[in-house]
Amino acid sequence: MAVQLLWLGLLAVVLGLLIAAPSLRRNHPYVWWGLFGYPQAVLRILVTWRRLTTNVGLAVPRRPARAMVGGMVVRGDPLKPMPPRLGVPKLRRGGLAVGVRLHPGQVPEHVTAIVDALTHAWRVHSLRVVSDARGFVTVTALAWDPLAAPTLPHTLGAQLLRAVVGLLEDGRPWVVDFRKVPHWLVVGATRSGKSTLIAALVKQLAPQRVALFGIDLKGGMELSLFEDRLSALASDRTQAARLLAELVAEAQARMELCRAAGARSIWELPAKLRKVPVIVIVDEVAELYLTATRDDKAEVGEISTNLLRLAQLGAALGVHLVIAGQRVGSDLGPGVTALRAQLAGRVCHRVSDPGTAEMALGDLDKDALAAAQRITLAEQGVAITAGDDGRWMRARSVHVTPAQARRAARKYAHLAPSWPGLAEPEVTHEPTGTEPEEGVYL
Repeated sequence: MAVQLLWLGLLAVVLGLLIAAPSLRRNHPYVWWGLFGYPQAVLRILVTWRRLTTNVGLAVPRRPARAMVGGMVVRGDPLKPMPPRLGVPKLRRGGLAVGVRLHPGQVPEHVTAIVDALTHAWRVHSLRVVSDARGFVTVTALAWDPLAAPTLPHTLGAQLLRAVVGLLEDGRPWVVDFRKVPHWLVVGATRSGKSTLIAALVKQLAPQRVALFGIDLKGGMELSLFEDRLSALASDRTQAARLLAELVAEAQARMELCRAAGARSIWELPAKLRKVPVIVIVDEVAELYLTATRDDKAEVGEISTNLLRLAQLGAALGVHLVIAGQRVGSDLGPGVTALRAQLAGRVCHRVSDPGTAEMALGDLDKDALAAAQRITLAEQGVAITAGDDGRWMRARSVHVTPAQARRAARKYAHLAPSWPGLAEPEVTHEPTGTEPEEGVYL
């Protein structure tokens, strides 16, 4: 009787899960994948592997396909080809990963060439092939597109200089970590998602004890959303030149402090001596390099030199750069190319000209460059990113509305360190008959 009740209970649980499966798939897809999707995918992989690899030519015969018969070489089709050895599929968030041991003479490109066939046979959204060891590849499958509607995963606590801004195409959080990658280049055309990414980044950094500085040569229209949280905001090139000069002086002061304490970076200093990290966000960097007169050339040269110095020295001194723009090309001058070499973090949204994509990704991976040029107008927020591991991946930032940006800036405005900043010095004049009585000009 007890055994019968146990079986009835198990049957009721199974029936309940089957009834709840459609609702789970809509409202809790990761739970559904662990309970239903993953077991089905594993069974499908195990059942189709031998036949699939035989059809696409990955399976090889145990014996040579040629034999000597009476002084003649006879060639035929093997009867029992042996597929590459398949590992145990491991559950991943919204997908799975399985290792494959290649036959002698096979390379990862042989598996990459049949990705479409594997995707259809396994009935998954997409596959990615990575080789971490000689003779082995790891095939990672995604059950659905995590970039369709990215949401930030729950985190137990924020880490300093680490911002979760969206999701990667494999379902992992998209993390911008300035301790690992100190400087970033972000490019993208109008309405490609570049501004949304910067908003998501600043929103994540706002609660942290960091000093945020903005340079926005579109009159401050973009970064003014966060002005309450910014220690200083430069809205024209003259202000930008002065701010960068001040930050270079701050970096030099930190350098002297580290030298006096025998430290190689501010992170080796005692906590009481350690300075607050600085993050400088530059929007529309091309505006900094445009010249029209001889005076412009001198100012641009100063700006270019100071940006490059911050990029070269800032990592150890807690000064970090986020350089963003719609168009960033070598035609802006050698200063931009030299600066690009110091920006290890790269993010490329949809761009209007191939030169900008080439500047962002051309020196990293030709496949990444091709993937960036395939981003469509409908894929707002989708980008190709490369970070600390050197690999490129598709990613999408979460959507941050202007209202959310302003609320975050106001909520954490008290964390913005004071800065002497951009206020023009006041000049007092003696009042005359032709001057205003106040006698103070800004």
